[in-house]
Amino acid sequence: KYVVLVLFTAFWFYASFSHGSGFRHSTILDPHGKYHLKWRFDRGTITFEIEVETTGYVGFGLSPNGAMALSDIVIGGVTDGRPYLQDYFADAKRKVHRDVQQNYRLEYGRENNTHTVLAFSRDLLTCDTNDKDITESTVRVIWAYHSDDVGPSGPMYHGVNRGRKSMRLLDPGSKVNITSGTDFFNLQNINVPVPYKDTTYWCQIFQIQEVQQKHHIIRIEPLIQRGHENLVHHILLYQCDSNLNESELGASHECYHPNMPDSFLTCETIVFAWAIGGEGFTYPPHVGLSIGTAIDPVYVLMEVHYDNPALQQGVVDSSGLRLFYTPELRQYDAGVIETGVWVSLYHMLPPGMQEYVSEGHCTRECLQESLGQEMPNGVRVFAVLMHAHLAGRAIRTRHFREQEELQPLSHDEEFDFNFQEFQLLKEERLLLPGDHLITECKYTTKGRQNMTWGGLTTRDEMCLSYLLYYPRVNLARCESLPEITGQLKFIGVKEIQAPVTTWPFMIKSPKKYSNLSFTEAMDKYRWSKKRGKSFNEMVLQLPMNVRCSKWGQDEWSIQGTLVSPPEMKSEVKPPSVVCRSASEPHSGVVFLFTLCLTYSVVQACLSL
Repeated sequence: KYVVLVLFTAFWFYASFSHGSGFRHSTILDPHGKYHLKWRFDRGTITFEIEVETTGYVGFGLSPNGAMALSDIVIGGVTDGRPYLQDYFADAKRKVHRDVQQNYRLEYGRENNTHTVLAFSRDLLTCDTNDKDITESTVRVIWAYHSDDVGPSGPMYHGVNRGRKSMRLLDPGSKVNITSGTDFFNLQNINVPVPYKDTTYWCQIFQIQEVQQKHHIIRIEPLIQRGHENLVHHILLYQCDSNLNESELGASHECYHPNMPDSFLTCETIVFAWAIGGEGFTYPPHVGLSIGTAIDPVYVLMEVHYDNPALQQGVVDSSGLRLFYTPELRQYDAGVIETGVWVSLYHMLPPGMQEYVSEGHCTRECLQESLGQEMPNGVRVFAVLMHAHLAGRAIRTRHFREQEELQPLSHDEEFDFNFQEFQLLKEERLLLPGDHLITECKYTTKGRQNMTWGGLTTRDEMCLSYLLYYPRVNLARCESLPEITGQLKFIGVKEIQAPVTTWPFMIKSPKKYSNLSFTEAMDKYRWSKKRGKSFNEMVLQLPMNVRCSKWGQDEWSIQGTLVSPPEMKSEVKPPSVVCRSASEPHSGVVFLFTLCLTYSVVQACLSL
């Protein structure tokens, strides 16, 4: 009986360790609340707990694109009170195979009359070609469940009980609950008729909540109308002129439209950005978004991007944002800097490219002038939102100091257009006068027949990083744009029509491009993969137009100048991956086996 007691104690200790309540992260994967996921991670491993409303099997997987093909899958359940778990993978034809190398480890499992709970762990990097590495980039989680357990012939088809969700499993932050009773106000559209076209930017001016003294906004959440989760692609808040006529309040109209109210033009400074897939943002405990002082926003313009590729008709939307605020002031006021490629037709991507790279520079000249005058000791970046459209595949926000590259501010090697949110940094990053940032975007235009242009629609492209930082300084945008002359010379343009009276401007010579706009000329050029690659290499070396703007419509003196891309002395390489042998036992197994040896009951342990 002493052997049984020792074994029970060993297993109880290990189970208690595994069952600890240290799951910092959680989410609901399905729209009906039937599939709950919790997880925690350390430097080398990740542990999941799933709770699903079924008494059959449950499936969980990591997909390269959200589909079943080439996914890394684990399937488990509880049969006759005994939990089971198997590591699988799907081939290119979506057929499921049992993985020879079983890298998922069952921690515990239980079941009642309605629900199944399974916990399992794995290494972040398994060095198994059938597994998917778990990194700081976006992960496309797939899930499924069935009413029956796995039989001798394998798991039965799950039917409609399946789905996908993009998330960052290694997000260093965690959901922070706002204290009950915290005041909030909403900025919300009311019954906006979404136009019958694929892309609409809708704008409305709101007044910020009136307060008698300085307050801090500490959390911002999206208010997306139910059923419109894929319609509302992003929401931006801009600070408007504080002297705005109150009669403009409530004015709503399509943005960037000839008939929009003139007051919209006074709203230049970005205050906050939310994009599809994001679940809201809580500021760190020492930082808040200031309202109530003379330089704080009184009026804001809310820009909602509606993405309607199916051309739905009769859609009416009432989405917006909820802002929580408090009189208990934090130490610092937060600001936002938009960095990357200045949105323009001069940003262009040739068709048919497996990979095309764009770079948007926040130049050392801009940061030297702005931070040098406003904050010589620098500012601290604490979160980044990286933004691109449908052709985007990967984004990095690179950081250079004295021509030496530091670790990236942020990066996502598996960018998902449908999942864009502010990423809290593991550690705040000091940004100094004279530093240089590059927002690097990788695209694929494979399958496209014409040029892809920098622009506002989701079929156009952007390459932006929004930096949340403190303390706030008078810098709103720090961007660049490759000059157009070199791009036109590449396709053989010799002269444009002058004076320029139309946009896009017209080509004069050579004859084959005569009287075509420059966009038409670019489309007429016979692109190939080789020519596209040469064009890309050339564009990355072109002089750049600098954008360095203050709040409102003011500019730093460096804006509008041409500078050359800097020559960097060093480049940060991705860390090398050290593979652990598949036969090397997991630490929990080592721990348990050591206990077994200590009590001389090896045979009893091995027979369990």
